[in-house]
Amino acid sequence: MFSIFKCFCRIYQFINRYAAYCLPWRKPELLEGAGCVAKLPGIIKNKGINSVLLVTDKGLISRGLTDGLQDALKEAGISLTIYDGTVPNPTLDNIEDAYKLYNDNVCKGIISLGGGSPMDCAKGVGIRAARPRTDIRRMKGLLKVLVPLPPMFAIPTTAGTGSETTVASVVVDSKTNDKYAIMDPVLIPRVAVLDPELTLKLPPFITATTGMDALTHAIEAYIGGSNTKETREMAKKATALVFENLLTAFTDGMNVEARANMLRAAYFGGVAFTRAYVGNVHAVAHALGGKYGVAHGLANAVILPYVLDDYGNSVYRRLAELADVVKLPGENQEQKAKAFIAAIRELNEKMGIPKTIEDILEEDIPYLSNHSYKEANPTYPVPRIFNRADFESVYQRLIGK
Repeated sequence: MFSIFKCFCRIYQFINRYAAYCLPWRKPELLEGAGCVAKLPGIIKNKGINSVLLVTDKGLISRGLTDGLQDALKEAGISLTIYDGTVPNPTLDNIEDAYKLYNDNVCKGIISLGGGSPMDCAKGVGIRAARPRTDIRRMKGLLKVLVPLPPMFAIPTTAGTGSETTVASVVVDSKTNDKYAIMDPVLIPRVAVLDPELTLKLPPFITATTGMDALTHAIEAYIGGSNTKETREMAKKATALVFENLLTAFTDGMNVEARANMLRAAYFGGVAFTRAYVGNVHAVAHALGGKYGVAHGLANAVILPYVLDDYGNSVYRRLAELADVVKLPGENQEQKAKAFIAAIRELNEKMGIPKTIEDILEEDIPYLSNHSYKEANPTYPVPRIFNRADFESVYQRLIGK
């Protein structure tokens, strides 16, 4: 029976792959360089927008990371409303609260400043503004939004999610704790601002986990069945930048060059996976985020080597190519692929990322495995389709068994 289902999955993925060529893919307008956030208000003003909602979180407000942007917006004569209630793994309640502020203050554009959570929340607000009469739960999955959003401007303060360039908003249903993605090209922000100065105060552990998030995006895009010449190139660039810069950014957080390169890595990874999709690593990470609130970057970092192990020879060729990109040794594809997986584990260990996730309760594993199985199949074009037992095996190792 499972073999029949695998055939269905592959047919579904084949159709999706070629249908994707018909979609209106685009990249955001890019601002790069130290201090470039100060240029954003001028761009917003030139688009005829005089009132914006800023979606961020309380931690970023308290650290003063929005101060420069607020001053620049004020100087440009742009009215600003701030929503700072975003939580990790943003909920539908966050979106509704922020959307109320957007409406009440007659905003015409949305700025997100932060990691993936504020960006996901901001995209949710954009969806509500574009489709005010439709329950956002009905947007789950592919191509459900379909109408243009208000202009979106994304300012990442972590180098990991790549949300500033993706088609996805990942949200948690406040009532069911179900975590899922809404995916539509209209969710790609209009402008992405890669200002390394905004990442200089990022704590080392968050630097580590968000950096591994960027690497996960690049790898899953590269080894999947829906990549293109461009997404493969973007994934290679992201992988090289992570291996060359993440440890430096982790140990020397004030290194502007390393921070700038990690922002580029996250951006390239975002370009890659928004077209080529992710895979079973994300299917597990999303389940853990929804059930326990495990930070997405941490989950991806821990899960990644286990899933790559399980893919076995189905990924040796692709991983060997990535091993060549980062100059790892090996006499054949298998040796290079295993060296690449070992290098990921070594990178995790050097940055203090654990090998297990202590939040997981063993009695929850059947539920989590089923959640991951349903998310991954039939959509994710993974090298090897996992059944529920495969996912259970991953979860067992994540609790140290």
